[in-house]
Amino acid sequence: MANRKAAVKRRIISKDGHNNVRIDNVEGMVRLYLHDIWTTVVDMKWRYKLTLFASTFVMTWFLFGVIFYFISLGNGDFETGSNSSHTPCLMNVQSLTGAFLFSLESQTTIGYGFRYITEECPLAIFTLVAQLVITGLAEIFVTGAFLAKLARPKKRAETIKFSQLAVICRHHGKLCLMVRVANMRKSPLIQCQLTGKLLHSNVTEEGEKTQVYQRSVDFHVDSSSECPFLILPITFYHILDEHSPLAGLNVENLHTREFELLVTLNATMESTAAMCQSRTSYTPQEILWGYDFQPVLFSSTGGRYVADFKFFDKVQVINNPALVSSNTEKQKLEENYKNE
Repeated sequence: MANRKAAVKRRIISKDGHNNVRIDNVEGMVRLYLHDIWTTVVDMKWRYKLTLFASTFVMTWFLFGVIFYFISLGNGDFETGSNSSHTPCLMNVQSLTGAFLFSLESQTTIGYGFRYITEECPLAIFTLVAQLVITGLAEIFVTGAFLAKLARPKKRAETIKFSQLAVICRHHGKLCLMVRVANMRKSPLIQCQLTGKLLHSNVTEEGEKTQVYQRSVDFHVDSSSECPFLILPITFYHILDEHSPLAGLNVENLHTREFELLVTLNATMESTAAMCQSRTSYTPQEILWGYDFQPVLFSSTGGRYVADFKFFDKVQVINNPALVSSNTEKQKLEENYKNE
């Protein structure tokens, strides 16, 4: 019994939308990641990205500082008995520390004027030019990846909230599975589309067993358009008819069937026109039969609508006519607002 519960709770997508699939035994994984270095750097966690950002500067300063040190060493600048007429490659550089400071000052264009290159060493001049070109490209790459991660629509998707539970009840006379979605920011999301995937094991006619089989689940919304304007909490529903992948689901077998319902919301940010995607999943234990969501949208005395998220995840039983009729006020309010 314990093994069965563990198998039911196993999920591919977590509630917060993260991928729970671990990738193992991929040949040449490091080479694949380095081949697409831009995506690798952008996808890095912040602690690694900050380390890379800082180490890019420090390592290039030190690397070219060592090169300048050996150039001066080869030119005999550190010999104590040098002729007074000897012109060093780098003025006022007497050690590795001085070469490092010269590299730092040159790369950051500080230019204190105390350390500088003379005309006697073309190799030092060429090294300085190479340093500015190479480090400039490296800084552009790292800074661009840093800004790209800050501007990723993934952060905007974190402000999209899904209901913790899904419910099954009658909607417009049809048995429907319903989920609630809300935008946590005032900036609206446009062209919103909710899609679903039913993930379950399957056995083909040839007897081949597929551990994870995907079937599309269509979701609809009570609106004149299938691309609603997400500025208030909206309830999406899937009709449980003979064409549904969940056909045959009933109150008796709901918690005995093994599946995972992956729900994905694709939307466009009005401010930047960038696409964002947010997802979650529901297991049979997170689907309630004979319940509906409590009203979350209210009207205030000042003529404004108020979305009270205290009721966002709350549900109510609808097994009697009184509860069903009390639900019509919420539906009319949401429908009128979406049709405006």
